[in-house]
Amino acid sequence: MADLVADGLRDALEAERAIQPRSNLRASWEALFEEARGCTRCDLYKYATQTVFGEGPLDARIMFVGEQPGDQEDLAGRPFVGPAGAIFDAALEKAGIDRRSVYVTNAVKHFKFIQRGKRRIHNKPDAGEIEACRWWIEHERTLITPPITVALGATAARSLVGKVVTISKVRGEPLTLADGSECWVTAHPSSILRAPDEATRNEGKKLLLRDLRRIKARAEEFAG
Repeated sequence: MADLVADGLRDALEAERAIQPRSNLRASWEALFEEARGCTRCDLYKYATQTVFGEGPLDARIMFVGEQPGDQEDLAGRPFVGPAGAIFDAALEKAGIDRRSVYVTNAVKHFKFIQRGKRRIHNKPDAGEIEACRWWIEHERTLITPPITVALGATAARSLVGKVVTISKVRGEPLTLADGSECWVTAHPSSILRAPDEATRNEGKKLLLRDLRRIKARAEEFAG
């Protein structure tokens, strides 16, 4: 277990440093990263392998916020590297968004699961866990100051907006956050994986791609 944590820490930091060279902002982010490694703000740290912090350029115009790390993310120490991450990456590519240009993180930084034999099954974080982890999201957003933050799923939306959000009611139009920046809400890629049939999965991918294209266009407007 100690080796997994050490490997995850090394891989996450190497990925980050490859994106952006050391600077005062980088030093502040790395200090936050290191502090998050020892997070005990809720009980999830007792069972997860390690904290999975965000990664990406610190001047990103778009920040994507998912729900929580999955099994593979928990072991790797990096966000969106599992099956949902593959769907996410494919959608970004089709939308013309370079993943290396965006910051990707999660509303909850530790993997919450139910053990079934040798398998660890995803378990949705509760309101207290979401609230406890908002501290990290707020600090990430303060450092990066993205004009657009994208909530992937209802948990991320609740974390960012501070209340329960119904995706179908707010999808496709920006919400205004407390700092004046925009929050766009779309489905989490894992919801596509859970779809009952191929037709539903294809529709989910189509809607996600539509949302990402709109978000890209909006980010380009901010860029001038």
